[in-house]
Amino acid sequence: MDKYDEKCKKLSKLLDEYTKEDVLLAFSGGVDSSLLLWLLCDHAREHGTKVYAVTLHTTLHPAADLDVTREAAKAAGALHKIIYVDEMKKAGIEENPEDRCYRCKKYMFTRIMEEAKTVGTHIVLEGTNLEDTHEYRPGIRALKELGIKSPLAVCSFSKEEIRRYAREKQIPTADRPSAPCLATRFPYGTRLSYEAMHQVDEIENGIREMGFYNVRARIHGNLVRLEVDENDILKLFSKKEEVLHLVKEQGYLYATIDMEGFRSGSQDILIK
Repeated sequence: MDKYDEKCKKLSKLLDEYTKEDVLLAFSGGVDSSLLLWLLCDHAREHGTKVYAVTLHTTLHPAADLDVTREAAKAAGALHKIIYVDEMKKAGIEENPEDRCYRCKKYMFTRIMEEAKTVGTHIVLEGTNLEDTHEYRPGIRALKELGIKSPLAVCSFSKEEIRRYAREKQIPTADRPSAPCLATRFPYGTRLSYEAMHQVDEIENGIREMGFYNVRARIHGNLVRLEVDENDILKLFSKKEEVLHLVKEQGYLYATIDMEGFRSGSQDILIK
């Protein structure tokens, strides 16, 4: 048995134990939480228990298709609920502080814990993976403080292993690109606004529609630093007229292509 198979077996055993009673999953519709949702529902059917999937409709994340999360939860067999939150105001992160992720996670998962109490379960899970624990992720501290369970991280699943498992389970979101909080596009200490985040979302969506997979529009004043996968950099440059029009249409004066390509957390390089 190779390491991947061992991880799958360990995860199955862990989720089987959790679903001996009702559980609640923070469900974003991304590949990490989707894999957990399908596996949890499989085990819950064996035990005759319930899986609650809670989707937070937030102000800081890219515009998500809520119908996708509804359909996914229904297909998996979960009981789905959407909760509308305004974490920018409620979590005290309007100035984009360095501990933004901690404050935000603490606020949002406190809200999820309240929902768990309402439905009568104390087991709350979410989709942090192994790679998240190796990057600047202060929100993980909030999860630990609240007792949220992160089975993919516990079982040492990398992002690619999660995608592999999701493909094997034929989960529709297996190859869906990651869509982290839009505040990550701005330097720390920059005052956040709904308008600016909407502009970033529009730029990224527009570039994806041109045929790109990973896209980040990092904001530096009037300049937009664009990240795409390294093997797509020349392709992006070949579409410079379309890209410039898209960027300037959203009110920015300059656009540049990051020669290092897409990389998660590139705004965090000055964090010690």
